[in-house]
Amino acid sequence: MQSPAEAAAPTGEELPRPTRFDDVKGWFRPVDQLLFDWFLTHQRDQGHAGDLLELGAYMGKSAIFVGSYRREGEEFTVCDLWDSPAPDDSNSAEMDRSYSTLTRRAFEANYLSFHEELPTLVQAPTSVISSRVRTGSCRFVHIDASHLYEHVHGDIEAAEQLLTPEGIVVFDDFRAEHCPGVAAAVWGAVATVRLRPICITGTKMYATWGDAEKVRETLLGWLETRTDMWHGVEEVAGAPMIRIDGRKAKAPAHPRSRHEAKATAPEAAPAPAAATAQASASAPASAGAVRGRRAPRTRKLVRDLLPPLLTRALVRAFR
Repeated sequence: MQSPAEAAAPTGEELPRPTRFDDVKGWFRPVDQLLFDWFLTHQRDQGHAGDLLELGAYMGKSAIFVGSYRREGEEFTVCDLWDSPAPDDSNSAEMDRSYSTLTRRAFEANYLSFHEELPTLVQAPTSVISSRVRTGSCRFVHIDASHLYEHVHGDIEAAEQLLTPEGIVVFDDFRAEHCPGVAAAVWGAVATVRLRPICITGTKMYATWGDAEKVRETLLGWLETRTDMWHGVEEVAGAPMIRIDGRKAKAPAHPRSRHEAKATAPEAAPAPAAATAQASASAPASAGAVRGRRAPRTRKLVRDLLPPLLTRALVRAFR
């Protein structure tokens, strides 16, 4: 949980509460949901313990997903500027351009719709994270903060310091045309600090400073069982790397919102069948009784006042 200095933002009007995972705004494709699930589950199966860390959270979509894999005794830390001012002019311009509606309260409302308590929140530039998280304590780090080269370079250095020997780091937007700084920082780390890519998707790279070959072989075995994702192996920087096309990927089971049951609760129960049948039967009977009392008087009046030919026609119509 967060420290008193990092307590929840001031309350105001109540924010919308998502009733489904898909209601949470953000960019987290099904193929990457599947890979997050695979890596985090693989770590559990292999007995790899450690904390979880996300740098850059937006509205909390991937954080909600990652938080579902936190085990007893592990800590999940999320670092984001949220409402705080950016540390420099270039970062401030990026925040205004891309995340002008971002607030910490929105993140908290979304996260608490799926989990009973918040992760540890660090509302600050990601440059402080090395002083907030223990060295060598994290088994999974997701980097999706600034797109500026100097900031991503710093996030990579922090991830290398904070990860366990077999830990996994995931980079978002490492190949997007509007984020050349991310690409430069990530591939620079592959070339200079022995970062080992395991696989890539259309938006994310999964890598480690540990034994990439062992993880890659196990991942390939799983990919062979999938019919909704294409994969191939490329030679990059002297080592194999899996390339995955997941445009047809089917998303795994999502965390369930705590508000889902309320949103799908049935409306007021209908009246018992017996009462409904009785009401239906009584209504026509009453109307029939009224018509029955009035009909003979109407027919008598017609016979007394109108010519016989017209009388017979009207009587047939009444009948």
